[in-house]
Amino acid sequence: MAVIAVVGGPGAPGATTSALALLLAWPLEPGRRILLVECDPDGGAVLAGALEGRVEAVYGLRNLAVADRRGLLAQTLWDQLIDLSPDGEGERLLLPGLTDPTQAPGLAYTWEPLVETLHALEPQGYDVILDLGRSGATGPSAVLARRADAVVATLRTTLRGLSAARPRLAALREDLATAGTGADALGLLLIAEGPYSASEVSREFGLPTLGLLPHAPRTARVLSDGGDSADRRFVRSELMRTARSAADQIQLLVRGRRRRLAPSAAAQQATRPQSPPQVMPAPTPVEHQVPRAAWQPGPQSHPLAYQAHHAPPPYGQAPLAGLAPQPAAPAPFPGQPAPAHRPAGPSPYQQAQQAQQPQQTPYPQQAPYDRHPEQDRPAPLRPTPEQSDPAQQITYGQVLRAR
Repeated sequence: MAVIAVVGGPGAPGATTSALALLLAWPLEPGRRILLVECDPDGGAVLAGALEGRVEAVYGLRNLAVADRRGLLAQTLWDQLIDLSPDGEGERLLLPGLTDPTQAPGLAYTWEPLVETLHALEPQGYDVILDLGRSGATGPSAVLARRADAVVATLRTTLRGLSAARPRLAALREDLATAGTGADALGLLLIAEGPYSASEVSREFGLPTLGLLPHAPRTARVLSDGGDSADRRFVRSELMRTARSAADQIQLLVRGRRRRLAPSAAAQQATRPQSPPQVMPAPTPVEHQVPRAAWQPGPQSHPLAYQAHHAPPPYGQAPLAGLAPQPAAPAPFPGQPAPAHRPAGPSPYQQAQQAQQPQQTPYPQQAPYDRHPEQDRPAPLRPTPEQSDPAQQITYGQVLRAR
């Protein structure tokens, strides 16, 4: 039916816990499904929180960046889903978020194709909840909030929570009015922790209150840190009852906005090319994990596909970059005479310097060496007759006695 964006803020107002409560309490008609997508750039929290690490971190949003570059975003999306339905019928699904905040820059060009793919699931009977967390409504992922049918901001009714949310709500409202579907898509989901009532908060911010969740830490811990979500006491708790009421109010907001935007939306839908519906395979259950297959090569016609590298031309057929001939002198400006050419000889200053230097006589040129090297080699020294006579030779001991 719609794409709902849940936005948090400073002070941990509980955006992920509220989004997970909406997922489990969302009213579903026969044949419809609900999907929760963790789009917080700071990282997801459901795998290590509500699922208590029972599912490996091999599934999730980070695998969609490479798939989008290969043109396989829609096909890869189904392989990353996890079934959170209590009966395992695949009605309540989860797309885990990032495991490391450093993976968020790799999704800068994937957010917009992702939200278009999620909007295309509506004819197949899917509602989508986007958990944007604290920083998902700003930066490259802001397109998710701009393209959503409704934006739900979670607040705690404390003075600290309301004071921190005031500038963020003002910036979000302005962004939706200028670049989104309109500021009327913004609503409040309050956590009754402080002394302020829902009517006071709505009057102060000028926004409608879509739900008022109780401050129940023990019940909310099942959604944030894990527990038995199929327990009857949890299903019938006040937190889940108010979450169902909030889901009904969100659906009413979406229907009202679509009635007001029906003429312009119909015109955009007529000009937008329709993609054929895709058959959904069975999602991955929580208890069983199937290893993922290797990536398949994508079509090269995708806008973000890697382009083929072209070989450079052979040497001598194309000029090298940066080695083009340069003009000898710059062209004169209009009305300026052309520069005169210098004479070829030395300048008067150089002539005076040359006259002061003494004349040096060149070294005589040696005759070429035309003899054989063996002929110019000196003869070895030979001993004289006196030195050859052993009696005439002076020994070291005789020299000492003479002294």
